[in-house]
Amino acid sequence: MTATLTPTTTVHATAVLGLGVYRPSIVVDNEQICQWIDSSDEWIRQRTGIVTRHRAPADVSVVDMAEAAALEALRDAGTDPSEIGAVLVSTVTHPYQTPSAAADLAARLGSTPAAAYDISAACAGYCYGIGQADALVRAGHAEKVLVVGVEKLSDVIDNHERTISFLLGDGAGAVVVGPSEEPGISASILGSNGEKWGAITMDSSLLDLRDALSAARGTGDATALLDPEQKPWPTLRQDGQTVFRWAVWEMAKVAKQALDKAGISAGDLAAFVPHQANIRIIDELAKQLKLPEHVLIGRDITDAGNTSAASIPLALHRLRAENPGISGGLALQIGFGAGLVYGAQVIRIP
Repeated sequence: MTATLTPTTTVHATAVLGLGVYRPSIVVDNEQICQWIDSSDEWIRQRTGIVTRHRAPADVSVVDMAEAAALEALRDAGTDPSEIGAVLVSTVTHPYQTPSAAADLAARLGSTPAAAYDISAACAGYCYGIGQADALVRAGHAEKVLVVGVEKLSDVIDNHERTISFLLGDGAGAVVVGPSEEPGISASILGSNGEKWGAITMDSSLLDLRDALSAARGTGDATALLDPEQKPWPTLRQDGQTVFRWAVWEMAKVAKQALDKAGISAGDLAAFVPHQANIRIIDELAKQLKLPEHVLIGRDITDAGNTSAASIPLALHRLRAENPGISGGLALQIGFGAGLVYGAQVIRIP
């Protein structure tokens, strides 16, 4: 006789239970950025909407920022770290490919032996994390899941490069996802277009760095290993026009799909929280979605810049802090970026 497996416990609905963020202490304005690139405060404001961006001190790590955001989210959710069954960290700037930032974070919080892993989906990483957390809780794999979007992009920029460096900031945002009597997270729309893989990328790889270090050791020139001008450490680049056109025309379709999956219309929303890539992209998406005037739009980019996986929770946190009445309302969130990848869903604001 074939043995019968114990059925997986299922939860029919999930929700975001709590929200927390970490904003680094160093604020960099456009005038400071312009000492490195041939630009102006006016040009940066007009083209991107950015006035300032936050940068983390050298001694503050990706995991340090993630921990600060996670602790606030746990407090906001009224959740003890021991209740967390999985820790998901969305980031592309943790300096180690392995071990994961998530495993370190879980230990710091006291959530061991929670499952822990990192998600590499760039600016869509947070939405990927929400989709996975929703599935993990509903399938019974975890009672509650901690999702963190965190980036220290200042570690992977060349200040003299002008396609993307002036856009980027550091920060972290976290949420706790758990069971709910009523649906608080809709089905997620997740996808990619690898044909545009090179639209946002790094100018060199770790293989290039390995080869350069090997060559330097071969010549006995130890100083070459320490010279930042000689060391090909990977830094970000983008084809801005390709990314802009893709985001404006394709992501509006994804956002509409997410609304359809949730079974609601734009008029049912309390907030629209897109990835904070560029103020013109945000405004164009809002226009194409025909959002009513009552729908609040996340525009955290003005003060925080583009923080990749951290941008959506940072923007949602600010919207809620400035408009407490939106708690309990619905928010459409959509992330998109390097890969090119995208993710979107509707959540009920905690």
